[in-house]
Amino acid sequence: MRTSNGVEWAIHTLLNLAVVGGGPVGSGRLADAHGLPAAYLNKQLQQLVKAGLLTSTPGPRGGFRLARPLEAITLLDVVEAIEGDNRLFRCTEIRCQGRIGELAPAPTGACAVNSAMGRADRAWREALAGQSLAEIRAELDRTPAFGEIVRSALQ
Repeated sequence: MRTSNGVEWAIHTLLNLAVVGGGPVGSGRLADAHGLPAAYLNKQLQQLVKAGLLTSTPGPRGGFRLARPLEAITLLDVVEAIEGDNRLFRCTEIRCQGRIGELAPAPTGACAVNSAMGRADRAWREALAGQSLAEIRAELDRTPAFGEIVRSALQ
């Protein structure tokens, strides 16, 4: 499974906003902190707002802040906010096509490939849903000066 850069950017942005807490942080400052293209990051931020992970305050002193605590945000929440909740695999019933499809009797049950891919998709989503951003933040907090660096970059 491959996710877009936007997922990584969104996760780091949510974690960075948790470090600074309090008032809103502008999209330009958030983008600059990691050297990201501001226009593209802003699209990700808007998707996070739409998903209820961030709130947005307009105006010169506006910006973004967390809509809920990191304990209440999972990796699945972020992936679905950025990439949607589409299944990873889409079965096209290839088993019924071409020469094999002509020779084989009509299927009577579910496609074994589709079933296997569905199980893998569910396992992936369960793993993402089982990990909150608070757990990741706890790991990052063990990195020397992590919070200090983030606060300094976002001032």
